Amino acid sequence: MEQEELAHTLGSHDPAVGLRAVGALHRLAEQVEAAAVTRARQQGWSWEQIGDALGVSRQSVHSKYGR
Repeated sequence: MEQEELAHTLGSHDPAVGLRAVGALHRLAEQVEAAAVTRARQQGWSWEQIGDALGVSRQSVHSKYGR
């Protein structure tokens, strides 16, 4: 779903349309978060620093993104 389409669907009165838009937002947020975590690790950030920036524990972020 593209940004313009997403913006339009968020204003829809149809719950199915709105829920699909929310799902698209969640997927986009996950992609942006993963890219930011990768950049932070490449720049030497600790899991604790990343967790603090995301408002989660270091264990949580490491469990999700550590490989």
